[in-house]
Amino acid sequence: MEKLKGVILQTHLDMVPQKNSDKKHDFEKDPIQTLIDGEWVKANGTTLGSDNGIGVSAALTVLASKDLPHGPIEALFTIDEETGMTGAFGLKPGFLKGDILMNLDSEDEGELYVGCAGGIDVSTTKKYTEEKSPRGMTAYRVVAKGLKGGHSGVDIALGRANSNKIMFRFLIQAEADFGIRLAEAAGGDLRNAIPRESYSVLLVPGAKAKAFEIFVKGYEKIYKAEFAETEPTLSFACKKVDIPAMVMSKADQFKIIRAIFACPNGIQRMSQAMKGLVETSNNLAIVRCIKGKFEAHNLTRSSVDSSKLATAWKIAAVFHLIDAKVTLTGSYPGWKPNMESPILKTMSGVYKKKFGKTPEIKAIHAGLECGLLGGVYPKLDMISFGPTIRFPHSPDEKVYIPSVQMFYDFLCETLKQVSAK
Repeated sequence: MEKLKGVILQTHLDMVPQKNSDKKHDFEKDPIQTLIDGEWVKANGTTLGSDNGIGVSAALTVLASKDLPHGPIEALFTIDEETGMTGAFGLKPGFLKGDILMNLDSEDEGELYVGCAGGIDVSTTKKYTEEKSPRGMTAYRVVAKGLKGGHSGVDIALGRANSNKIMFRFLIQAEADFGIRLAEAAGGDLRNAIPRESYSVLLVPGAKAKAFEIFVKGYEKIYKAEFAETEPTLSFACKKVDIPAMVMSKADQFKIIRAIFACPNGIQRMSQAMKGLVETSNNLAIVRCIKGKFEAHNLTRSSVDSSKLATAWKIAAVFHLIDAKVTLTGSYPGWKPNMESPILKTMSGVYKKKFGKTPEIKAIHAGLECGLLGGVYPKLDMISFGPTIRFPHSPDEKVYIPSVQMFYDFLCETLKQVSAK
């Protein structure tokens, strides 16, 4: 079958390391503890790595098979997809010979993806002044936890809470009502995961301590009510701690709290071209206010490059107003759908014949590597598909076992049916 068109099976090797706060796990040393839960595979308190371990497994199985009929095959395994797509960025022209690229990195069986969002990182830093903690104050550690988090593209439309946003929403009113002094704050640890936990250490005038504790409980009730459907395990609470030696200056505290509160987050615009598709979004992924240094990291996504840049500059404008340094880096293009794609037509026909129904044709609000790879190899006929995965980039990640066999059988049948040159 050497005269058939060459097919490139493309997947990424890295995973997003997320774990619950009560789980002891070193991702660089400890194996993932997998569990079978009915018809799902999940992990014990950590991300599973099915994104994109399942794609890697499928490609390796094709390579290992001694009886699967197919034409020329190349397997392209990329590194660091989750942290900036540096592997795809490093790909050079002339390295690949195939005509068709199958990206094995989407997350709903029965769906064929023909487009994706591009992205850009918006990072902010600022040094702030510290001063000695005032006397007559009571110190508290306020913690937001129990949130679901998830993939900052795929799950951005689910209405989940962003722990950084709910923390700084609380802080802006606490500052106004109680005259708090902020010692430190932090939340989130990965640019492409919706932050699940955040904390702040702050001082309250001693005479207002009891009222402040009631105030915190009130905010927990507010958040539980607002996110009753999406965040059933949300917790927002405080406990007394030792008074820290230093706090942020009042002037810097005023600016930083308001900048985080005002920073755009979540869906910014829905697609007009494809119903139900998020066009543009931002994830306020990481915030740090520790020992005189403030930093915030955003991942902005859009299937429209001009909208991506406009949103990135809107975020930059918020932080420029507090005299922070802002950098825009790691920009990568989206993947424009081609509804006349030959591989799309072939796979639609194969799926209907094999499973008795027509697959859904979609675009995804996430950064598939197809956008970058298509920029280097503009003549590639590209498509993305995979088994059913839920809640990637969070400890709730799971893969639907029956869908894995369907996905692999579909891949194998497609390789048989790829047309000749």
